[in-house]
Amino acid sequence: MSETYEHSNKTVVSAEGLRQMEEKLKYMTTVRRAEVAEHLSIARGFGDLSENAEYDEAKDEQAKLEADIVELENALRNVVVIDDENVSTDAVNVGTTVRVLYLDEGDEEEFTIVGARESDPMNNKISNESPVGSALLGHKANEVVTVEAPDGPYELRVLEIRI
Repeated sequence: MSETYEHSNKTVVSAEGLRQMEEKLKYMTTVRRAEVAEHLSIARGFGDLSENAEYDEAKDEQAKLEADIVELENALRNVVVIDDENVSTDAVNVGTTVRVLYLDEGDEEEFTIVGARESDPMNNKISNESPVGSALLGHKANEVVTVEAPDGPYELRVLEIRI
């Protein structure tokens, strides 16, 4: 069964992506919080807090860490896990690998469509929210897709869809 997910409040990830998010949250709430608390403690020891740049910096670091923790917790609350068993190769979707032909240049390229948090363009993992990823979603093999890119539109032909 193939399903396209709304992205407005959902975080789409693979099972591996979910594991990585949970590990990152655990690291931030244990190790990083302890490190930041230690920085604050050391900075307090430098005296007058009103003119203590180290203390201000440590407080900023603490605020950023706490904001990152809240953001990750919210993402985990709204996670949709895509696993290979639920991914269809009838059409391009999150979790599929797609081989495409650039019609202008004649070059072929292969992408795996992933959720935004797992995007890694250097390893051909493109976000379902990127111009190419979102243009490909829902299309079938042999269809021509127009990608609206910042440099202007271009066309791709979907050659193959697989897991």
